Amino acid sequence: MPASTTLKLPENLKQRVGPLAKSVGKTPHAWMIEAIEAQASLAEKRKDFVADALAAENDVRHSGKAYRLDDVRSYMRNLAQGKKTKRPKPVKW
Repeated sequence: MPASTTLKLPENLKQRVGPLAKSVGKTPHAWMIEAIEAQASLAEKRKDFVADALAAENDVRHSGKAYRLDDVRSYMRNLAQGKKTKRPKPVKW
């Protein structure tokens, strides 16, 4: 069941929301719900991205192996073009 909450908007923001919501056929309430949902999703994705990056960094630190970006780019480009190519060799990090 939806929970009630109150938002106290500055008057200038409230004046902007009404016409923007109307321009896309929504009520100000529906428009704000959609905006909050979009921001929550972005924040969650950003949090997951940072967690994945930190985990990858931790893996590299523990394994001591990494790959040169130029080698990986060349390898991926060759694969995409259907060329036979050797896997890049890891380097110590």
